[in-house]
Amino acid sequence: MINDIIAPDAGHVELLGGLRPGAESAPHVGFLPEERGLYPKMRVLEMITFMGELRGLTGRDARARGEAWLERLGLGQWRKNKVQDLSKGMQQKVQFAATMIHEPELVILDEPWSGLDPINADVLRDVVREQQAAGRTVLFSTHLMEQAEQICEHIFIIARGQKVLDGRLADIKRAAAADGRVALAFAGPADRERAQAVLADRALCAATRVPAPGDHADLEVELAHGADAQRLLAALVAATVALRRFEVVTPTLHQIFVERVGRDQAQVAERRAS
Repeated sequence: MINDIIAPDAGHVELLGGLRPGAESAPHVGFLPEERGLYPKMRVLEMITFMGELRGLTGRDARARGEAWLERLGLGQWRKNKVQDLSKGMQQKVQFAATMIHEPELVILDEPWSGLDPINADVLRDVVREQQAAGRTVLFSTHLMEQAEQICEHIFIIARGQKVLDGRLADIKRAAAADGRVALAFAGPADRERAQAVLADRALCAATRVPAPGDHADLEVELAHGADAQRLLAALVAATVALRRFEVVTPTLHQIFVERVGRDQAQVAERRAS
């Protein structure tokens, strides 16, 4: 809708202080679609130059900017190759350069890390951060919560066509941490044994669970309603439990996503399977 590809069923869209989608706003918007939008027989620099001219740049300006982007993305030596000669990840970087060549104020990226290896993913991530620092708005759609967590300031999650989460990432993670989970690591087996009486107090601990994969805690505690981490720590110290680690758990965005929409997504899968 922002790019005037489809029309809204109701309401209207305004961009950048009142511009309408389509020809009026196109010079100010850069769009990277998930599907490739490149001409395979064109040479790389010609492809980017052509896209710049479509956005209103002169041929000379578009070519100069294209050269600069190819160097920035590590593709300078491929400028004379045809697009079809490039790997999927390299084509993705070419398409990114074509998206950014006219220096748009609003950048829309759909699954921008598709096909990129870790090194090139880092390059593209750095470029996105540069665009943020330059004052541009970057809007991107992704199913990779780790990528969103590394870059985004604001998160909007949709499940089954409905908004389930919307807000600043820092606030969302802070609220999730306040739900009350604590990671524990004991100094030794005897300390773990002494802790059992404390952990069995349902006024303090609602449940214990195995830590998330990759977490080296001995266990994770879900605090009871109304309890807090300081009460748990005081109870463990009073029981002479020696600890190597006591940490309030801040869940990852991936964990928050699964908790908020995982069950709904499973129900959709079940209906489709039947």
